Amino acid sequence: MIIVFPYMRVAGMALFPFILVKNASFKADAILINHERIHLRQQAELFILPFYILYLLNYVINLFRYRAHYPAYRNIVFEKEAYEHEAEMNYLAKRKWYRFLVYF
Repeated sequence: MIIVFPYMRVAGMALFPFILVKNASFKADAILINHERIHLRQQAELFILPFYILYLLNYVINLFRYRAHYPAYRNIVFEKEAYEHEAEMNYLAKRKWYRFLVYF
């Protein structure tokens, strides 16, 4: 389910089981929605809470490594997978379980 939540600082966010988007026009952005669906799959594989813990831990480690928000964010393993495959609309149909592990 896609929910419009205009108070976000980002265009979209996966918060299992929902996809939140900043404005209604983003509901039609197939690449953004596919990116967030990849995150939903990652969250489901890790039983939700561990995903958020690992996501945050990976971000904090990356902050020390890169010393800046954007490269720290882009190098989170979950984001690497989502960005690499966001334009592949059939990716989730062929994706293997725990595929994000190859990005560690």
